Amino acid sequence: MTVPSSALPGSPWLPVRQADATLVAQLADSLARRIDEQGLRPGTRLPSIRKMAEQSGVSRFTVVEAYDRLVARGLVQSRRGAGFFVRARSGPLTAAASAPPAVTLPPSARVDVPWLLRNMFRESAAPGMPGGAGLLPPEWLDPEMVAAAVRAVGRSVRGHLVSYGHPQGFAPLRQQIAGHLQNESVPAHPEHNLLTTCGVTHGLDLVARHLVRPGDTVLVEDPAWFVIFGRLAAFGARLIGVPRGPDGPDTALLEKLAAQHHPRLFIVNSAVHNPTGHTLSAGVAYDVLRIAERHDFLVVEDDTYGELHPGGAVKLAALDRLNRVILAGGYSKMLAASLRVGYLAAHPQILQKLADLKMLAGLTSPELGERVVHRVLMEGQYRRHIERVRQRVDDARQRCVKGLLRLGLRLPHEPHAGMFVWADCGRDSEAVARAAADRGMLLAPGTLFSPSQEPSRMLRFSVSMTEQRGVWTELEKLFADGGACNNNTQPYN
Repeated sequence: MTVPSSALPGSPWLPVRQADATLVAQLADSLARRIDEQGLRPGTRLPSIRKMAEQSGVSRFTVVEAYDRLVARGLVQSRRGAGFFVRARSGPLTAAASAPPAVTLPPSARVDVPWLLRNMFRESAAPGMPGGAGLLPPEWLDPEMVAAAVRAVGRSVRGHLVSYGHPQGFAPLRQQIAGHLQNESVPAHPEHNLLTTCGVTHGLDLVARHLVRPGDTVLVEDPAWFVIFGRLAAFGARLIGVPRGPDGPDTALLEKLAAQHHPRLFIVNSAVHNPTGHTLSAGVAYDVLRIAERHDFLVVEDDTYGELHPGGAVKLAALDRLNRVILAGGYSKMLAASLRVGYLAAHPQILQKLADLKMLAGLTSPELGERVVHRVLMEGQYRRHIERVRQRVDDARQRCVKGLLRLGLRLPHEPHAGMFVWADCGRDSEAVARAAADRGMLLAPGTLFSPSQEPSRMLRFSVSMTEQRGVWTELEKLFADGGACNNNTQPYN
């Protein structure tokens, strides 16, 4: 039976003027609390817009907005010609009741890339998970800087918020990116050489779509970022790994593989390599470009983590002048994971094809995020922000290395920079990851970082785990229960 509005229990809502919350938010939150506490039961009709406005001393517009918020939150429903009524709910939808366990791995399931990705991006995943995503904890970044840029963009653009963005990307942002790259000796023109993307992953996907055909050979580093393996395989590419050392890929083997397989592409993580944290030396960089020219293949330079390098890293795109190198970079790692803004820098002929593919796939650019990044860069705080983040990551990495060594793990080569530590656990890392999953903990086994998927004793650790005391306790138990390292062993890769 519908309860009339005149019978609503409790005292009438009264607005608080000059409070932090708007009058709309105050009214919506007050009614939401009463609904959650069963003060307003399902079927209760809320006062009419006119009556609520008169009782509370606010405008009808305020009441309309508050009621609409309640409808959007699923607490109230609007019945044409009858008013607003409290909705019946099937039961409380609490996070604790609906959240899955931190890590799940059925006995018959493989420790594979989809399993790792699913668990890395669970809402319940702890930010300090040792095998977590390549993201920094929010408290290490500057959410207020991003929020201030969002507010500033919202105040300034107005009509542009509901318009299509430029297919090649927000022009002022491309100008800023071009200026930054030119300072690093990369001859990037904002119109002829730059295209914005929805992050580095999207950029690499566009490159693969344009350049790779079924049966083409693509050379990748081993180890390397595992997501790109899946994307290339989806396009029918034949992946061949080139071993990666502290100074870069094994160029003698690169030469041999290029002569034998005639690759279409070689994808290389130049500065702050994921997962090892190493950076190309100048000598290896020149060798890679000479081999690419002799054997006529393109080089894709992934610069995802380049800003974590202390400075002076060699860029293939600078040495090559964007002739056969395509550079991919972005801002999500240093600003906000949900702010998917990246870019590609390439030769004009290649860039136009990539821009056409971008339009076919997504029509245009999500300009709002690009304007936010542009605002952050324009305010001049970004350089100091990067320096602060890099220092915190460096400190955490040093502590992480010491902690892993104390647990008995072995580091064949200590990382130069970045947010990962690549460590030898002395046994099959997939078995270790499975044992860790039984403890509700996520580890990233080395087998996933190789295109061959060969067994590996290597594990990738995120340095953000240094601030999670419970993680270290669990790791100590894990390795004490049979995962301890044999320091005389050599890594598989």
